[in-house]
Amino acid sequence: MTNQPGTGPYNELMPRLGELTRELVYADIWERPGLSKRNRSLITIAMLTAMYRTNQIRSHMRRALANGVTKDEIGEVLMHMAFYAGWPCAVNAFEVAKEVFDQG
Repeated sequence: MTNQPGTGPYNELMPRLGELTRELVYADIWERPGLSKRNRSLITIAMLTAMYRTNQIRSHMRRALANGVTKDEIGEVLMHMAFYAGWPCAVNAFEVAKEVFDQG
């Protein structure tokens, strides 16, 4: 599994979606100066946790670590989300975090 944006399995079936992911989401939105990539990573993990998006959480946790977010900070976000998004959402994200942390 790659951590390069716009190279997910959808890219083979719908290359335009991969192109939009690379050129709009990451080259434009993630590069806006109003928030650091580190902060964008924290926000994205929180949102994906709340929406129970397991596969996307995995890749964004890897990206967050690369953007300088610590494992402890990810844990704090997930703990916070337990009370705002619901226990099952947070527990799911903690399980994903353990997988990600164990891999690297």
